Amino acid sequence: MGLLEQLLTLPLAPVRGVGWVVDRVVEAAEREYYDPEPVERELAALESALLAGRIDQETFDEREDLLLDRLEEIAAYRRGDPAP
Repeated sequence: MGLLEQLLTLPLAPVRGVGWVVDRVVEAAEREYYDPEPVERELAALESALLAGRIDQETFDEREDLLLDRLEEIAAYRRGDPAP
């Protein structure tokens, strides 16, 4: 049945190929989106800006909260927790 099935579904091969490519693109996008390294670098840059006096404490706190929330989202994704 395997050969017959392949022959009958041969016209669908381009669709399966496009589906495979889309899956790879989604996987790459998720890896990039859920990479904690850029968020950690941004936190370090934010702290440097605060220490250098380029931003005030209130701005630091607001941005830090957003970045820490993002890190929590990344950690939850890596644990396999459902999205909030």
